Amino acid sequence: MTDPSIDGWFEGGEHVRPVRVYYEDTDFSGVVYHAQYLAFFERGRTDFLRCAGVGHAELEAAEEPRFFVVRKIAVEYATPARIDDLLHVRTRFFPSKGARLTISQQMVRGEELVATAEVEAACIDGAGRPKRLPKDAAAKISAAMGA
Repeated sequence: MTDPSIDGWFEGGEHVRPVRVYYEDTDFSGVVYHAQYLAFFERGRTDFLRCAGVGHAELEAAEEPRFFVVRKIAVEYATPARIDDLLHVRTRFFPSKGARLTISQQMVRGEELVATAEVEAACIDGAGRPKRLPKDAAAKISAAMGA
């Protein structure tokens, strides 16, 4: 069971996850530290999956365990986020091919773009070898995207 106030919600095939900026997320000037954006984007990807019914714990506990790893990420910072800001991480998954997942993310403050991330993730087994996403997980992601 997910809680929309914490885990976010779906809007038109896109997952929206609120993130409040705390003091611990910022540098000495009150601006979000550049690496913290990666953590905010990670929360968006994880909660997309959780809200779609694809939990990391279930994938790990499966007969043939699967894990997600980020293979490549490109972040573009548009404007700084600051302490106490309420941000929304908007996450969209695209159809997967084999073991790869393509994910596009935006971080906004109201209507203002704060940052974007283009992510390539991979599904792997316990030995670190690429493995196709389980069919039920792929179906749940597709359903969440409205496909």
